[in-house]
Amino acid sequence: MDDEYDLSDTEFENPSKRVAIHDSNISRYNAEFVEISKIGCGEFGSVYKCVNRLDGCTYAVKKSKKPVAGSILEKMALNEVYAHAVLGAHIHVVRYFSAWAEDNHMIIQNEFCNGGSLADVIARNHVEGQMFSEPQLKEILLQVAKGLEYIHNQGLVHLDIKPGNIFISHQSGVKDRLKDIQEIPEDERMQLTSSPTSPIYKIGDLGHVTSVLDPKVEEGDIRYLPNEILQEDYSHLPRGDIFSLALSVYECAGGGPLPKNGEEWHRIREGMLGPLRHLSHDLNELLKDMVAADPSERPSVLTLVKHSILCQQSNVVFTELKKELNAAKFQNVVLSRKLKEARSATTDKDKTSAKFQHPVVNSSRMVGKKVNRSMSVTIY
Repeated sequence: MDDEYDLSDTEFENPSKRVAIHDSNISRYNAEFVEISKIGCGEFGSVYKCVNRLDGCTYAVKKSKKPVAGSILEKMALNEVYAHAVLGAHIHVVRYFSAWAEDNHMIIQNEFCNGGSLADVIARNHVEGQMFSEPQLKEILLQVAKGLEYIHNQGLVHLDIKPGNIFISHQSGVKDRLKDIQEIPEDERMQLTSSPTSPIYKIGDLGHVTSVLDPKVEEGDIRYLPNEILQEDYSHLPRGDIFSLALSVYECAGGGPLPKNGEEWHRIREGMLGPLRHLSHDLNELLKDMVAADPSERPSVLTLVKHSILCQQSNVVFTELKKELNAAKFQNVVLSRKLKEARSATTDKDKTSAKFQHPVVNSSRMVGKKVNRSMSVTIY
């Protein structure tokens, strides 16, 4: 009878082909999440701010508007999941946690960015008569370029860079995270908390991501795409992201709204980007170089992150990240010491209890013999 359950491990291996959405239907949204509010809506569906019932953390959960199995939206949704799987975690790419299907609707659990998107800020600035300062624009350009550098180094391109897909994370601040750690000397605490952290800009919505070597292009927003991609010339795909980034920063600087067609649309694709008077000559020239009609003349992401006008801004970002790292190191030391103390206390308790235990008689029967074991691991 035991042989009936003696199944080999190979029978439980992952399938060699991708599973369609309707074949992996698991109901879990209502069981695992408390829906707080709707924070966005797009072509794919709606995005909700949710709190996970188990860990108490806040996430952005994207749900498709309608059943997507067999549709172009299914392809885009799965493409986003696969892209996240390849990319892993990076500070300037919105982090992915999980994805599943429920009643044939695709659901994707991502990092929640509490500052919304750049498109939200642009709209708010328009109403309030405000605009980004040049240092802020340089920081946006630098951070998104670093995110693109990471994506391009994996042999991928985004192809839908625009303000609506660039998200902002306002960190709670080092001071908030250190307030309960009493072991940090006061002088070191003051040094770590002397200034607020800057916003972190993150690239999101990877539904159009494709490989540079084997491109399968689904065109993004025509307002931000260069002419060569619209003409199906994919020989300089990474430089297409550079073009889109330039127009995104240009729109943040008050150069929008960008046209969807017409003479101005064509002029921009000929490299004629009108200068903005409130920006420096150097920044105007950099943006103009990034939209050059010939994609080979546009700077690469490596050139951007090392560009002279962004180096000073890079030092500011480095300083802020160094403070974050130092704070994390202090917290890790404290937690490690507390863990060691807890283990020591548990060991002493076990030694005391062992004195009063009866000897255990070995049994020849093993419980669970020849029964396959399964293990589920979630990585945060």
